[in-house]
Amino acid sequence: MNAQTVRRGSSGGGRARSAKAPARGSAAKAISGALPIDQRRARRLARWGFGLFIAAIALVALIALDVPGKLLRATGSATGEAGFAVDGYQIVGLRNMDRSLVDAVVTDQLKRAAEAATLPGGKPAQALVDLDATREALLQYGWVKDARVSRRLPDQLVIDIVERTPAAIWQHRGQLSLIDGEGVVLDQVPVDKLPDLPLLIGPDANRHAVELRAMMDTVPTLKPQLASATWVGKRRWDLMFTSGETVALPEGDAAARKAIQRFAKKDRADGLLGRGYIRFDLRIEGKMNVRLPRRPGEAVTAVEETPS
Repeated sequence: MNAQTVRRGSSGGGRARSAKAPARGSAAKAISGALPIDQRRARRLARWGFGLFIAAIALVALIALDVPGKLLRATGSATGEAGFAVDGYQIVGLRNMDRSLVDAVVTDQLKRAAEAATLPGGKPAQALVDLDATREALLQYGWVKDARVSRRLPDQLVIDIVERTPAAIWQHRGQLSLIDGEGVVLDQVPVDKLPDLPLLIGPDANRHAVELRAMMDTVPTLKPQLASATWVGKRRWDLMFTSGETVALPEGDAAARKAIQRFAKKDRADGLLGRGYIRFDLRIEGKMNVRLPRRPGEAVTAVEETPS
């Protein structure tokens, strides 16, 4: 028998290798199919991004060239030449504030509008008057609680002022200032023109005016008799009444309210105010130390009472 040589794995092995190795084209398709974003979507997003980039550059260029400002000024000039120029203004609601302060603010804004676009006669166009800027400038003054600035066609502005109401006088560092119920400083006031209002004395006394007013609202029989209140040590009040007595209150809003309410109750029952006493010390809870008047050369005496 002739020996036959059998070669194994030649042709069969070649077929196996060709089956296992995928073609290059099919591999690329498989990879692209596995991507989360297809090519069309990617190209669309790229176009949108490029468009937004061009728009941003155009916007920056317009702003740099002051195109919006020029367009606004041109529009304002056109409306002004059509008859809508500012020929005057009216101030409403002014009672206590110095009118010259309001005039200065409005005049400054009208000057700015006239510089932006000059009209025949030097009048500013209504459309170029910055109403918001005018209002913000007016709100810088203590008297002005709110302000509304509007156009009244064809040629007027209306400035409507809402003033704060004076509620007390604040004495600090030798200065007397009017303040409202929230402690906002309105204006300085000379001694010879002091209104009939309670006097608050001491550093930061104005910042505690709200708490003082709320406390005195709980004792309506005492509130009209309050002459002054001194903020002592940045922590408590000494109240002086028109009859001359001083009431020393404890620290803390709750404790002070409780003490003044007890004092008001005892005053209604026994008439403490107006009897010549000097001082009522309520700083110790449940007790009242009363300082009595003295004659010349006589020592000061005090009586301790327990309010009912």
